[in-house]
Amino acid sequence: MKETRHIPVLLNEAIVAMNLQKGDVAVDATLGGGGHTRKILSCVLPGGRVVAFDADERAIGRFQRSAESDTGVRQAMEDGSLVVVRENFSRVAEMLRSLGIGEVDAMLADFGFSTDQMDEAERGFSFRSDGPLDMRLDERTETTAATIVNGWDDEALAKLFREYGDEPKAWKIAKAIVARREVKSFERTSELAETVSGCYSDVERRKMNIHPATKVFQAIRIEVNGELSVIKTFLHDGIPLLRKGGRIAVITFHSGEDALVKRVFSELSKGCVCPTGFPKCVCGQLPLIKTLSPKFILPSEAEIAENPRARSAKLRVAERA
Repeated sequence: MKETRHIPVLLNEAIVAMNLQKGDVAVDATLGGGGHTRKILSCVLPGGRVVAFDADERAIGRFQRSAESDTGVRQAMEDGSLVVVRENFSRVAEMLRSLGIGEVDAMLADFGFSTDQMDEAERGFSFRSDGPLDMRLDERTETTAATIVNGWDDEALAKLFREYGDEPKAWKIAKAIVARREVKSFERTSELAETVSGCYSDVERRKMNIHPATKVFQAIRIEVNGELSVIKTFLHDGIPLLRKGGRIAVITFHSGEDALVKRVFSELSKGCVCPTGFPKCVCGQLPLIKTLSPKFILPSEAEIAENPRARSAKLRVAERA
């Protein structure tokens, strides 16, 4: 198994935002390449504890292998200061309870896919190298990209591409997919990428700064892994676990993800919801959090130059009220 090639995004900004202290209990909801986890661990030890989640067995395997040559991380895993859980972050509350943890001081979630996952052709996440149409983050689940591409009708596909990919040619691409699969079912990423690219003219393709299939692949990946629904569950279940003053930092890469995080933060920041005009509050609702980043935090130009995949990253931060 290869070592990780993933570079953690907005690392310093996220660490500063969480205001980590020695002895803190922290959650990294998305282990990935382990860059954020290692930095968090260094901030809370000695005396602290980190619980890292990832549904991807391969990501955990890479991290555990790298830990063999890292004395500090290996010792933390042996003594329980670092616990790695193979579960989707949407189950954060349940998993923390099983570990006897009722409250935490900080949470971090990076909702982007890692370089390691995108570069594994056999996972089918990318159009840059040919592979099976899979795209499952957790390979224990059944629905794959091929399930959607070969099974959904044109209206459902078009809606998916519009809503999760902001794809301007959603309908044309959906129709092209249905026509192509009547001849032969889609099996490979190259087949899908070729069909999508064929919906753009040579002139249009030359003017694009991304591959024509980028948005379609993104939309299908989001659907296969239920990404927006699990993010919503994570935020609603995880934030109440923060101690007073505890912080949550969330990194998103897609406009739909960022809009969801912004909306949930706004909802949980509200106090009284009584109708305007009531002489006094009768609902008793208090703000659960206060947002510390009214406008998202972006990576620096230097980081983007070093790691182009950081260019679409946005960081939002909130504190438990």
